Amino acid sequence: MHLTRLTLDRRNASVRRDLADAYEMHRSLVRAFVSNPEDKPPRFLWRLEPDSERRGPIIVVQSPVQPDWSVFETSGYLKAPVESKNVDVDRILTAGGRYRFRLFANPTVTQAGKRIGLASEALQCQWLDRQAARAGFNVETALVMATEMLDVRKGDIRLRQAWFEGVLSALDAALLKNAIEQGVGPGKAFGLGLLSISPR
Repeated sequence: MHLTRLTLDRRNASVRRDLADAYEMHRSLVRAFVSNPEDKPPRFLWRLEPDSERRGPIIVVQSPVQPDWSVFETSGYLKAPVESKNVDVDRILTAGGRYRFRLFANPTVTQAGKRIGLASEALQCQWLDRQAARAGFNVETALVMATEMLDVRKGDIRLRQAWFEGVLSALDAALLKNAIEQGVGPGKAFGLGLLSISPR
């Protein structure tokens, strides 16, 4: 698994466009995986990191293959060199292990065939517990650090984003690995679902 940290230059017009619309950000990131826009890129996850105003906007990208970020290096899109590393998830995960986690997600329920965003912190945490039960982990502690509406495609799509931080314990390492690799919940193309962990 490849993890990349991109520090963007807010002075760049393309950066400002992408920061204003998660759909445009995803389209830009795809360019690191395929050279032909008609080709289907591999599934990847990404997240706009919080509290990055002083350093410049930071995007974290997780992918099963090594991206080619050279397409951004001469365009003024990046403010700093690309930071990238390979992560062996199997070496990190152990059944019973405890981990700090960060997750930006779109907590929802389906009613009458329609997906509805959950607004209250209590309902969002209940949603996270349900996801955890399917994904092989137990949420020991979780805080909803912030929740807001995410406008996509100039408001054509609106998703409720919740920022979770806390501690989880691994019940089934294989299921948890799959959740890390595949993401958690809907909205993955729009910067949601990336579950980041670090050992306590």
